[in-house]
Amino acid sequence: MALTKPSGVVAAAMTRSSIKVSEKQEVSALLTVPPGAKACYIMAHGAGAGMTHPFMAAVSDGLAERDVATLRYQFPSVENGSKRPDAPPLARATVRAAVAEASRRLPAVPLIAGGKSFGGRMTSQAQAEAALAHVVGLAFFGFPLHPAGKLSVERATHLSAISIPMLFLQGSRDALADLPSMEATVADLGELATLKVIEGADHSFHVLTRSGRTDAQAMVEMLDSFASWAGRLWRR
Repeated sequence: MALTKPSGVVAAAMTRSSIKVSEKQEVSALLTVPPGAKACYIMAHGAGAGMTHPFMAAVSDGLAERDVATLRYQFPSVENGSKRPDAPPLARATVRAAVAEASRRLPAVPLIAGGKSFGGRMTSQAQAEAALAHVVGLAFFGFPLHPAGKLSVERATHLSAISIPMLFLQGSRDALADLPSMEATVADLGELATLKVIEGADHSFHVLTRSGRTDAQAMVEMLDSFASWAGRLWRR
């Protein structure tokens, strides 16, 4: 079913569909495709906040303006109305199903996978477990390096098994990613990893009023950084 996108700079076609994860589970998805899309970002949501969350919608709309299609999708927990995140094996299976759907729907464009917080981490785990077909890069909006107040890099150990480019978009005030630890983690990953720090932003990419910037300006900075990084991938 085609949906009408709010008026804006880019007239992108938005389609609602479902993705089959297993014989017993299907999840909802939203595919947004701008004219002349040069890549598709397969975007998983954070824990407890589904694919229609305002942040997810803003990223999708902003990337459409930058010639990047998006496939947003639900994890089974959100699809079923549960407040508990899915177990990693089920979340990773959902990531794989979404990647397969994007490849089927947009076979001619490079695929980039990732997402917000939990969704990004589940995507990176899936890639580390076994390469996601046709995915040329991973992009994370707020990679959750550790629980709030519990500094650790254990959640990043699997990243060394990934052999495609990675982009980390991180707020400097992110309580789930101590900045020095994040910088060290990305440095250890070498040339495959790129870190873009959004100054003054927290895990939700909210910036304080006293910073002199707005959340909208932080979003533009993130999306411009994503588009610049992705452009290098689709021109390879």
